[in-house]
Amino acid sequence: MDVARILDVHFARASACPSELGDAFHDVHVPIHHNEHIAAAAERADRDRALRTGRWLVRHGTDRCSVTVGMAIVAAVGTTEDIPLVQTIGLLSHQFGPLAVHAFERLPGGGEALLWLADRVTGWGRVYVVEALCRLDDQATRSWLLRRACAGDFLNGYFAGKVATVAKLHEALGELDTDSVMLDHIGRLLHMMSDCGGMGLTLAHYPHSAAVLEAHARNVGSLDPTIERYFTLALLAQHLTAKSPEAAGCTAEQQEALRTRYLSVLDREEWTQVAVAGLAAEDNRMRWLADHRATQLRLCAFPDRGPDTEE
Repeated sequence: MDVARILDVHFARASACPSELGDAFHDVHVPIHHNEHIAAAAERADRDRALRTGRWLVRHGTDRCSVTVGMAIVAAVGTTEDIPLVQTIGLLSHQFGPLAVHAFERLPGGGEALLWLADRVTGWGRVYVVEALCRLDDQATRSWLLRRACAGDFLNGYFAGKVATVAKLHEALGELDTDSVMLDHIGRLLHMMSDCGGMGLTLAHYPHSAAVLEAHARNVGSLDPTIERYFTLALLAQHLTAKSPEAAGCTAEQQEALRTRYLSVLDREEWTQVAVAGLAAEDNRMRWLADHRATQLRLCAFPDRGPDTEE
């Protein structure tokens, strides 16, 4: 409301220039998400003038407060001409991602712009963008969600279950034998959903967990081993070893069959060699597995490794 009052006073003066707002927001709270009061102030003003002001603040603002207000104005009253501007500043997604997402959700062609941004942001910015793509729920974004939404960051846990649900993952399982990109991505989704309690939908509450896990376990052994694939399979095997069948959304018989299949892949000679080489190269993922999971899983790659007492 404080930001809205400042904008109302500014727009009430016909001679006021956008540059006068450059330092006007230091002492008030400027939200990074869509705010109805700021949007209403932009909509009350002359549209062309509001747009000029918002664009100027985004392009020339020298602090986050003024640029965020500019983004809020553009997100409220901008046009498709503003998409390149919003994409550019939206790359600073931790601060500007939520307003970039709001702008794209209301503009024609915004879905394509969201996909462009989704491929380029990480952390919280990726959460904002992927959740927006899930809200779109259309065929154009489904392929991307099935193959590229989850980058492996811990924060992906907020949207992994939404992606699996909206993209109708369980209906695409027949493609796994020919689509290694989707197979890798499903591994990341399953890993996130195995350990995202309190953040998002877990395997325990995802109705298709057993079918997706079975399809992943059945097909993943056909891939060449990599450190990332080894790490993902080991974490899934650990979850199936340490947790109850219900935590994986399957029966006791299914849990044991899945665990056995994953471990059989991990203990293949070529997979073991990749893990050993990764540990020798001080890869953090392999070191973490060796220090914290090797004893419980009894992986062939780490036969004599005990817990690291320094961590």
